[in-house]
Amino acid sequence: MESIVAIFENTLKWIVENIDGPLWDITVLTLLGTGLFFTISTGLVQLRLLPQSLREMWFGRASSGDSLTPFQAFATGLASRVGVGNIGGVATAIALGGPGAVFWMWITALIGMSSAFAESSLAQVYKVRDPNGMFRGGPSYYISRGLKAPWLAVAFAITLIFTFGFAFNAVQANSIVEATKNAWEWDANYVGIVLVIVTAAIIFGGVKRIGQVSARVVPMMALFYLIMAVIILGMNIEKVPAVLSNIISSAFDFSAMAGGMFGALFSKAMLMGIKRGLFSNEAGMGSAPNSAATSDAKHPASQGLIQMLGVFVDTIVVCSCTAIIILMSNDYGSETLRGVSLTQKALEFHVGEFGLHFLAFILLLFCYTSIIGNYAYAESNIRYIRNKPGFVLAFRLLVLFFVYFGAVRDGGIVWAFADTVMASMAMINLIAIVLLAPIVWLVLKDYQKQIKAGKEPVFNIEDHPELIKRGVDPTIWKQN
Repeated sequence: MESIVAIFENTLKWIVENIDGPLWDITVLTLLGTGLFFTISTGLVQLRLLPQSLREMWFGRASSGDSLTPFQAFATGLASRVGVGNIGGVATAIALGGPGAVFWMWITALIGMSSAFAESSLAQVYKVRDPNGMFRGGPSYYISRGLKAPWLAVAFAITLIFTFGFAFNAVQANSIVEATKNAWEWDANYVGIVLVIVTAAIIFGGVKRIGQVSARVVPMMALFYLIMAVIILGMNIEKVPAVLSNIISSAFDFSAMAGGMFGALFSKAMLMGIKRGLFSNEAGMGSAPNSAATSDAKHPASQGLIQMLGVFVDTIVVCSCTAIIILMSNDYGSETLRGVSLTQKALEFHVGEFGLHFLAFILLLFCYTSIIGNYAYAESNIRYIRNKPGFVLAFRLLVLFFVYFGAVRDGGIVWAFADTVMASMAMINLIAIVLLAPIVWLVLKDYQKQIKAGKEPVFNIEDHPELIKRGVDPTIWKQN
């Protein structure tokens, strides 16, 4: 096993060293450009309809059959978003990019909320019903059916499988090991083995079980973490103005350049903030649409608004909590501390040794639900490529291997590999949703028209027959 793991590690190092830099230069420009495009073309949908997104999440109709309720789909999406990116990712961004990286995480989220609305609405429009009666969908489906480009859909599915099924799950496992080693000195090999066992128990139960588990665990763990952050904020309220001033002033310090093809355009704070912001909230990446499509929503825009809310909660709320905890401590500028260890050290500074153990426990929940949420995304795309029991079984076994790989290998290569495949996946999806923008606008207009008329929005394909020619399954949206 050790020799196999070593071969994988050397292969990943070669990929990262030759691809990551140039790819991220292009991805940053595309990510921000797409977010601005949808922000302007939808009339600031992320601000205008944010209150409506809360109503959609809580009062969406119950699912039929095995489909997920709007809240379960939201929780599954949040399970993948809220995790090590909010704890270790924010810490890494601050350690490498300075306090200004937090500002660029906020900007990435605020702009990206419109991209999240677009991609999740498209996932609903182009969802299909599988033989078991469940809805499936996501970028692979709207690329294939909406753009008539099945080859590009397969390419996206492959990048998502590598990103979420393999790389991100390795990152989550690696972070669990780091946190538990700091707090309880647990052995990485044993932690890896246990993670494989408990992950297998969930992923062999199917996406419905993932939604049920996430709907119970995610709100609870997020609440505990938020309470801790509020307590620390109250203990250090006099430091808030200085912290905010430090974040803003550092955000525009271009003395430390990022390097690379467009290095003159990006500071380290900007690049790290955008990288870690995308890792955390996944806005525009093409991941959340996979869970958004599983919801039995009455209108595509309903789920688009719910997933848009997920980006807000993930970054503006949860990531800001981590930033506050770190920036109000005394050693966030340490060159030796980054990632989960930095956040744990900051908590220990504020509340003593309890903080070290508290974060280790919370991170176990965050990362574990992220692993199963990541798996749900990847499984949908595996079934898109080849929906055969043997093929799915082989994929599940590979997922378990990467969980173990992440647990026992160095965090640097695991994070770098995740960055590379994440950028590849995001680029394909961002191009696709821009090309499908007219459908996003049509869906949003239909939704707003019904809201303005005082109706509960219900999408009827008979009102938009042109969509059938654009690859939409008419049986999904035909109302009785």
